[in-house]
Amino acid sequence: MIKCDVKDKNLAPKGKLRIEWAERNMPVLRLIKERFEREKPLAGIKLSACLHVTTETANLMLTLKAGGADILLCASNPLSTQDDVAASLVYDYGIPTFSIKGEDNDTYYKHINAALDFHPSITMDDGADLVSEIHKNRKDQIKEITGGTEETTTGIIRLRSMEKEGALKFPIIAVNDAETKHLFDNYYGTGQSTIDGILRATNMLVAGSVFVICGYGMCGRGCAMRAKGLGAHVIVCEVDHLRALQAKMDGFEVTTIANASKTGDAFITVTGDKNVIRKEHFEVMKNGAIVSNSGHFNVEIDIPALEKIAASKRQVRDFVDEYTLKSGRKIYLLGEGRLINLAAAEGHPAMVMDMSFANQALSAEYVLKNSSKLEKKVYVVPTEIDREIARLKLVSLGVEIDTLTEEQKKYLASWQEGT
Repeated sequence: MIKCDVKDKNLAPKGKLRIEWAERNMPVLRLIKERFEREKPLAGIKLSACLHVTTETANLMLTLKAGGADILLCASNPLSTQDDVAASLVYDYGIPTFSIKGEDNDTYYKHINAALDFHPSITMDDGADLVSEIHKNRKDQIKEITGGTEETTTGIIRLRSMEKEGALKFPIIAVNDAETKHLFDNYYGTGQSTIDGILRATNMLVAGSVFVICGYGMCGRGCAMRAKGLGAHVIVCEVDHLRALQAKMDGFEVTTIANASKTGDAFITVTGDKNVIRKEHFEVMKNGAIVSNSGHFNVEIDIPALEKIAASKRQVRDFVDEYTLKSGRKIYLLGEGRLINLAAAEGHPAMVMDMSFANQALSAEYVLKNSSKLEKKVYVVPTEIDREIARLKLVSLGVEIDTLTEEQKKYLASWQEGT
């Protein structure tokens, strides 16, 4: 019997078909899987992954398994699990999986601890929950860990804070910082999938609406681009002067969240920080305002404050909670303030996750091969890995690019030849 906690084994056949469908659009990961099958670079390694349990993640798990790793998967978000995929991983592919869509907080942490009871030597995180739990409550396992990888901006913020304070006890590869990750997954993936999640939850018309984007990192830029493309008037709220200036020069209105709260029809938080939208903002929002989050944790929206000022609450659609304020105005919170692109939709398309998960697979291999050289720090994915993934992706798309001539290489390497 495979240890697991999934919703329903009868969902497995549907999940298997969907995993196979995603694999068609993940050619880079497929090439890595073929090499892993031949070379078995992860043979004998125990790897625990805390990721969104989706069709794309399933293909990453199959790649790691092909490389010889003994793996266990749990969810990195209570609402992001695709239950049919979780069932298929267990009953079709024999991969222990602990993940149920809508699991409560206690179950969520029970699943994280099941992943750590596995005693991994490599961790693979999406939000740094495995690493945090090890450092807070399971310090005796630190000596067992070779290193880990981290997928998200939010997780990297936490891990760099740990490194700065001297609290990080093993090396982490910041997969999120790879150019083939954040320039594509965060920008194109988050932009498309966030709008997709909002539309599936609300069926609203974007054209003519006012969209407020809180945060103008790569995720926020992607959301702003897609909302604008569908005809929205986009307002950007930022705390960073350079990002705010870039948003202004990209053609967006830039103002404070206090001002934007009065005019927005739909709000998206993508900052990685806490209480971005607060009580004073809810109190001035228009009747019918829609509030959503696409940052990793649900702390970006001050939900306890919204609960406190609401006279009543009811669920009016799947993933849509209606809060009626004492004034009679209504505010709609999507997906319990969790990642709306995964709560109400399917997350990023497989074509973009192909590169992100290629980084995960190759970074796990890199940690294992270079463990004796790595310090207790957060490392960026090596440039050679990043570039190779980009090359493979272009090949899979049938795209040819130029190469430098010997004369051009010499010119770029020399300081003597000038004007």
